[in-house]
Amino acid sequence: MKLSIIIPVYYNEDTLLPLYEDIRQKILNVIDYEYEIVMVNDGSKDDSYSVMKQLAKRDRHIKIISLSRNFGSHAAMLCGLSHCSGDCAVMKAADLQEPAELILQMVDSWKKGNNVVLAVREDRKESMGQKLFAGLYYWLVRKTALPSMPKGGFDIYLLDRKVIQVLENLDEKNSALTGQILWSGFQTDQIRYTRLAREIGKSRWTFRKKIRLVMDTLFSFSTLPISIVLTVGVCSFVGAMLWAVVVIVCKMAGDIDVSGWTTLFIFNLASFGITMLTLGILGEYLWRTFDASRNRPPYIIEEAGEQDASE
Repeated sequence: MKLSIIIPVYYNEDTLLPLYEDIRQKILNVIDYEYEIVMVNDGSKDDSYSVMKQLAKRDRHIKIISLSRNFGSHAAMLCGLSHCSGDCAVMKAADLQEPAELILQMVDSWKKGNNVVLAVREDRKESMGQKLFAGLYYWLVRKTALPSMPKGGFDIYLLDRKVIQVLENLDEKNSALTGQILWSGFQTDQIRYTRLAREIGKSRWTFRKKIRLVMDTLFSFSTLPISIVLTVGVCSFVGAMLWAVVVIVCKMAGDIDVSGWTTLFIFNLASFGITMLTLGILGEYLWRTFDASRNRPPYIIEEAGEQDASE
């Protein structure tokens, strides 16, 4: 068998060397089967790619790929999956927050017949804000889109070769790879671990990217956005009818002498807000449809290669 370890890289120049040493000591020196490490530089502007080249010279099993710009983690992971050659592939983050030993546990589970093995976060040694956002996101996904999403979520996972082929054939844009994995429905196992605090480097997982992930997940796997439009429309119509009845009754009873401008202003403002909300949600669907119709590649490779190893 052959194991592929895929590592998306984005501003990780300080963690790549200790990451490789950690993998070498805990994984590569232990296994008795073939392996390869596929590192994908997702448009980093630091020296990450230079460090990747150094590592590729040290180990002939390392394959390095550099994208022309930052296409996002979904594209970088998909690129790694498309260029790996193992019987199974493990996605490994470059920030040293997941124990490398998880790879061995996932491979053991894969050997038992599981096509997908998820490393589920049981706890995380991170700030309360990160915990709250992650908890809310995964709760929302479970309730509205993917009931099989683990409570603690996952970023690290193992995929069998046939699962990789399915993900390549899906060819979805503006989507979440973790959602596609759960949606595919292959036999899945879970391994639990505690996510460590980041000690080297600075996280580039910004609030804007988090909101983007939420939108990609909901618009790709849930009917919630369009259900919101329908619910708001129905509530607005019912509210308008009830208010109309109240106004007519009061007018006939002589309780209304002069119609108030305040009520009219509030009603117009609320109607405008509801209309813009509806157009915004529908616009998201239209834009995603248009983006998919252009058939642009999810990523562009600027440079790729395997260096001559010295050992």
